[in-house]
Amino acid sequence: MAGVLDSVNPRTQLVGQNRLELLLFKLDGKQRYGINVFKVKEVLQCPPLTSLPKLHPSICGVAHIRGKTISVIDMNIATGGCAIDNVQKRFIIITEYNRSTQGFLVGAVERIININWENILPPPNGIGRSNYMTAVTEIDGDLVEILDVEKILDEISPFNTHVSDSVIDKTVKDKVKNKKILVVDDSSVARRQIDRAISALGLECEMVKDGKEALDLLKERSKTGSILDRYALMISDVEMPEMDGYTLTSAVKSDPALAGLHIILHTSLSGIFNESMVKKVGADDFIAKFDPDELAIAVQKVINLDS
Repeated sequence: MAGVLDSVNPRTQLVGQNRLELLLFKLDGKQRYGINVFKVKEVLQCPPLTSLPKLHPSICGVAHIRGKTISVIDMNIATGGCAIDNVQKRFIIITEYNRSTQGFLVGAVERIININWENILPPPNGIGRSNYMTAVTEIDGDLVEILDVEKILDEISPFNTHVSDSVIDKTVKDKVKNKKILVVDDSSVARRQIDRAISALGLECEMVKDGKEALDLLKERSKTGSILDRYALMISDVEMPEMDGYTLTSAVKSDPALAGLHIILHTSLSGIFNESMVKKVGADDFIAKFDPDELAIAVQKVINLDS
């Protein structure tokens, strides 16, 4: 199954093109799910798992893979279902999220598809907060769900959102006057994490859920005055339905009315992106999720430079 990943295009070819590659998989039924290949390190048949005391119910054990001990999360339990059976015949998707490596136990792994973010849409209205979808798309006439992995991981091991007192510059709130921080992220958990960190600095956030919504908002606001008078900076996720953070960044930087807006790309795609990728789309900074102190320092640095 590791050979599936050999078909992945060089990652840099997708940057700024509003495209991504999804690895399709199933849990215990016919429903298909997708995960961004950027986050996948390896796919392999489930190795022997070791059970440890006091593990979270969603963690079915730990695996020893390539000299490392990795927690394995049963994705069916994590999303409200029953445990996946016949574990030895199932697969583990080894991923890197938010500076950590974990395995996702799934029922079956299908194939990789290349798709445009415009064809990936937000979840339908009215599905409630208890769902684990962050986006949906259609493949071969079937609905494919893209799971909010950040929500799943936060429920298993909640992220620290506290900004250390030693990091906080108490003068920054007086330097931004009436300006806000524009936050662009499709994950409700991520938006909440960022808001807590920014609020600790005495600053206010304005939240939008995807790149298209953010770009439309910025263009509309720029008609009534300088965008720099309204926003101190923008913090954007990379993976978002309809328009990703790379495409959003390119669009903002190519628009004379918006180009001066400082952009921090803030994403769970940790450990696999380098400086050249950030420069390719014109972003000013890149931070892997989620370290509240690091985010606070980056935000304060922008404000202090501009003041």
